Amino acid sequence: MNKVIDYEQDFYSWALHHAQLLREGRFAELDIEHLAEELEDMGKSDRRAIENRCIILIAHLLKWEYQPSHRGSSWKRSIDEQRLRIDRLIRKNPSLKPYLSAAVADVYLDAVKLAAQETQIPASQFPQECLYSIEQMQDENFYPNN
Repeated sequence: MNKVIDYEQDFYSWALHHAQLLREGRFAELDIEHLAEELEDMGKSDRRAIENRCIILIAHLLKWEYQPSHRGSSWKRSIDEQRLRIDRLIRKNPSLKPYLSAAVADVYLDAVKLAAQETQIPASQFPQECLYSIEQMQDENFYPNN
């Protein structure tokens, strides 16, 4: 007798069970709707990761540009790390590369808000749209006003 594992009650067991069903070719027993939902969510999580990395990268580029007297190795390391992580996400998921421009446009004001909070510079002092190109953001040698 097969025990039915409820998606809502125990996701981890449900996922393991469905992986086993797939391996065994027991396709008729699959919870197709929830499997499709989870696959879509996996793709969305990579998009969210790109967005989160872009927020941090842009905020630190803004801080670097607007507070040159406060530049330090931690800001540089953060910029470098975000670039590396964005690059890695795109290398592992090349179909995300075209999404990068949309992600930057979408999260830019969040990055401004973060930069404003961390620098005490009013958000209105920053440009209303991102002036850094995707190429600059990915260029390991680009630091604004350097």
